[in-house]
Amino acid sequence: MTTAEERMRILQMIQEGKITAEEGARLLQALSKGRPAAPPPPPTRDPRMLRVRITDLNTGKTKVNVNIPMSLVNVGIKLGARFTPSSADIDYDEIVEAIKAGASGRLVDVEDLESGEHVEVWVE
Repeated sequence: MTTAEERMRILQMIQEGKITAEEGARLLQALSKGRPAAPPPPPTRDPRMLRVRITDLNTGKTKVNVNIPMSLVNVGIKLGARFTPSSADIDYDEIVEAIKAGASGRLVDVEDLESGEHVEVWVE
């Protein structure tokens, strides 16, 4: 592979999110110095979906079941906030930060006895 092809491959990996811009810069710098660069670490599987489910505690029936692609997570958080009981003490900014930091699994699990709702939010 020529240096130009290697550089394009590194830039493509950055664009696809397989490596960070910082890792890409180190690889490009190593190419310009003529040293062989260490291969980038294998990509970790990023979460694909934000899931929000609101269930009626009395009947057990699901009131809301929303699956949102991670590319639309900010919209999903706002949507989930609209359906969350007002008495639930949930910091949505904290949820967004946890997702950006790579959190997966259940992020919110709240039962509001006053409204009779069970709210769950998780990332898969």
